[in-house]
Amino acid sequence: TKLFRVYFLFGPFILGLAVPDGPPLGSALVEKLDPIISGLFLPIFATTCGLRFDPSYFKDSTKFAHHQAIGAVVTLLIKFVVSLLVPLLCKMPTRDSFALAFIMISKGIVEMGSYSIMNDSRVISEDIFTHMTIVIILVASIVPILVKKLYDPSRKYLCFQKRTIMNSKLNQELRLISCVHVPSNVSSIINLFNASCLIRDSSIALDVLHLVKLSGRATPLFIAHHKQKKTQPNKSYSENVVLAFEQFERDNREAVSVNVFTAVSPPNLMYEDICNLAMDRLTSFIILPFHRRWYIDGSIESEDQTIRSLNFDILERAPCSIGILVEGRRNLKGSNVRDPLASNNSSSYNIAVIFMGGQDDREALALAKRISQDKNVSLTVIHFKAANSLGAILTENDRMLDDAMLSDIKQSKCLTYIEKQVKDGPETSNYLRSIVEDYQLIIVGRRYKRENPQTSGLQEWCEFQEIGIIGDLLSSADFIGKYSLLIVQQQQQRTT
Repeated sequence: TKLFRVYFLFGPFILGLAVPDGPPLGSALVEKLDPIISGLFLPIFATTCGLRFDPSYFKDSTKFAHHQAIGAVVTLLIKFVVSLLVPLLCKMPTRDSFALAFIMISKGIVEMGSYSIMNDSRVISEDIFTHMTIVIILVASIVPILVKKLYDPSRKYLCFQKRTIMNSKLNQELRLISCVHVPSNVSSIINLFNASCLIRDSSIALDVLHLVKLSGRATPLFIAHHKQKKTQPNKSYSENVVLAFEQFERDNREAVSVNVFTAVSPPNLMYEDICNLAMDRLTSFIILPFHRRWYIDGSIESEDQTIRSLNFDILERAPCSIGILVEGRRNLKGSNVRDPLASNNSSSYNIAVIFMGGQDDREALALAKRISQDKNVSLTVIHFKAANSLGAILTENDRMLDDAMLSDIKQSKCLTYIEKQVKDGPETSNYLRSIVEDYQLIIVGRRYKRENPQTSGLQEWCEFQEIGIIGDLLSSADFIGKYSLLIVQQQQQRTT
């Protein structure tokens, strides 16, 4: 641009158009350069723009600068009114119309940079630059607060129907969504379903959503692979995921139907792809992978805080029940050791349900009952009861629902029911430590912010709030074993 005497901003603009979006080049450049640009150069640029701001010019400004400032404010007001009236005429809700109008008048670093360049080039004077800077600062400070107050994107996920496993009949198809981030998630999910011993009388409609971080691309993508089989490119984002689950569907014909989707979106908006798919597909249960994986000795194999943030978003907004799958611990050599759920050495899969009462535990028990329909599944329900019932915090309604559900369990001859009296959390922990190695899969309720005598004393040691007290306990380094863990949260009935 300097050689050909072209305005310097055209250089990066043309370079951006020339670089192909997505992997391998576009995403690699973004991953390498974005931390430097956003973390270093952008704050420095905003600081240098602020250093040019001199409040003394605001007092000693000319009449022309005052008129320019008034013109800028009037223009903003007119733009706001027009942006408000158009959606109102189109019968958009009032709150959303105001939010859109505020978004349309928002200003930020781009406008600040433009005025700084014009000031350096002497296109505008110092007093005009001061007035415009004040306008930008006020708008950029107020608009985000108002938009956040007016617009809640999670409202569209409000579901007044009960989409839970408890409300789905055993002889009807159960609709599930399983999320995949990395290749190891594929084997864990397939092994989980294989352990449930799928049967025709209790079929599953499984939607697999491969979540890909948007990097080096301006537009998010949502791909339905079952609709693109004829035109699907040889090298797609989810080629291995599609092939693995197609084979899984063939191996379990008439018991499972699988559809694979790929969502390429920013990490902070991935929850929208999951929730929208759950709403469209009338899903009853979403399976999320845990953000951390361990080796067999308790050391951390991998950890991704982006996945953890996504799990929190889904737990707060999902229109159905949710399960977080904590993978079984791996050998230090990794690939040479199979998942414990995939073991074929025994004709029976040993699955345990930890029950203490409440809606999450009932949902976990409903899932286990559905799994246990096959003879190859050995299901054990461990009911922890407080030795001192005076400390129980369950409501009368919860207690009645628990008793009704447990009465069916006690009468069943296809499973094992164990009732254990415990005084406090440490006693619960000691008992669990003695039995966990007997099972390949343990299912527990999340029980968020619900502490009772059976878990007293464990809350302060809880590291991961998203999997609850018992889930965090069973995934801690103190519990050495190869079992997998599924933490269940029943659909949250939101009213606002």
